[in-house]
Amino acid sequence: MRKMTTNQRKLAAWAGILGPAIFVATFTIEGWLRAGYNPLSTYVSALSLGPRGWIQMLNFLLLGMLLLFFSFGVAAEFPSGKASRWGVILLMVMGILFLVSGPFVMDPMGTPQTQVTVHGTIHGIAGAIIFLLMPISCFVFLRRFRVETQWRSFQRWTLALGILVAVAVVALSITSKSPSLINIFQDWFGLIQRFIIVPFMLWVFLFALRLLQQIK
Repeated sequence: MRKMTTNQRKLAAWAGILGPAIFVATFTIEGWLRAGYNPLSTYVSALSLGPRGWIQMLNFLLLGMLLLFFSFGVAAEFPSGKASRWGVILLMVMGILFLVSGPFVMDPMGTPQTQVTVHGTIHGIAGAIIFLLMPISCFVFLRRFRVETQWRSFQRWTLALGILVAVAVVALSITSKSPSLINIFQDWFGLIQRFIIVPFMLWVFLFALRLLQQIK
């Protein structure tokens, strides 16, 4: 990887700050404005459906591009040692999968298995991988933050948010896959999903903010 200049590293850090902030703000505001949309029960990706679905589709694409750019800044900050390889790879993979999630929109919630589309299947697979990698990436970087003096104070945020995301991922996986629990929790799937997305986006935001402060 070509060495980044100081200005490029700062831009990469800003990408990590703006990407999560814009993503969460956009789906939150769009959820409020969209008639008939209930953020407590409906997934974020459902905003890609309908006449105004292009807004959330662009939101996915923008996040993917900014997360990819941020990953290059992280690689420049940690050129060797713990998380220098797999941590960066995880961020890059998630960035690519967010790009995939834009054009390949989900099927409406509750779509029968016999009517599931190819684009809905691709979106579902991409989303499942992203959710799995979110807590893993936190814990991979936690190993680096514990041994890096200037990053050590950030390990508490990483541990707390990583655990929160991991618990929410497990909760969504169990409640959305178990026939006996679907009817009980279906009115809360949107909220549970947001307990995955929002804490992780907060972690990336804080990570990028700290990275910007480290760049001289």
